[in-house]
Amino acid sequence: MPRPGLPKLIATDLDGTLVRSDDTVSAYTHEVLDRVRAAGIRIVGATGRGPRLSELTRSDIRAADFLVLAHGGWVYDVTDPQPLRSSRLAGGALSTLLDDLEDAVGPLTVMVEALEHPGAPLWGTRTPDWRYEVVVEERTRSSCLEGDVIKAYACSSSHDVDDLLAAARLVIPSHVASVTQAGLNVIEICPPDVDKGTGLAVVAEAVGVDPADVLVFGDMPNDLPMFAWAGWHRVAVANAHPTVLAAADEVTHANDDDGVAVYLDRLLSR
Repeated sequence: MPRPGLPKLIATDLDGTLVRSDDTVSAYTHEVLDRVRAAGIRIVGATGRGPRLSELTRSDIRAADFLVLAHGGWVYDVTDPQPLRSSRLAGGALSTLLDDLEDAVGPLTVMVEALEHPGAPLWGTRTPDWRYEVVVEERTRSSCLEGDVIKAYACSSSHDVDDLLAAARLVIPSHVASVTQAGLNVIEICPPDVDKGTGLAVVAEAVGVDPADVLVFGDMPNDLPMFAWAGWHRVAVANAHPTVLAAADEVTHANDDDGVAVYLDRLLSR
């Protein structure tokens, strides 16, 4: 069971956690989040979505005080257009990492996210089975990596995403880049020291909240760093990845059953 009282800050993943399988957020969820905020608890949307999707993210979690985007690489106070954190990975370093990874696992299909303005395209070769609407500007890999990027997406036709992630973590040094996966059948390569835990730490420092007072919700391996960082309670939705279920203090209903809202509604009613 969670600790007595209420947390001072709540952070939730979006896709697969707060957002339902039809890509909507229920009116009930919005109403509960409004009550959470009215109770004086700060709300953070923590997502793998890059800054190019900041407008969609604000719409999906309207009550948020802060947004942690790109797996923690970009952090916004919603009242300020200037990010509290904006991290990029050098294109040359990424090129070397991809070459090393392909030596280990074979050919990869790669897209990069280089631009932060709303609606910006991805660059590269569109990965198979990408479930979201996206504009991909076809470019050679060398052209994609001429400058710094926010993150890269890579997939393999011969490796399951979890196996590819495990291989990437053996090949890619953590001080050069961080690697995760968020359920899109791709691994995502980000700047070093970038994850949802370090992103939330930026928010916590800005508002003077201790990790012990933070409640988090998630569903995929990219949520594990914030599960490790937060201390008040770690809650997985029922549809979560096995590693997240194993790391959780508690499991709520699935995203399609408004699990985050159900949990918070009960918490406020205690």
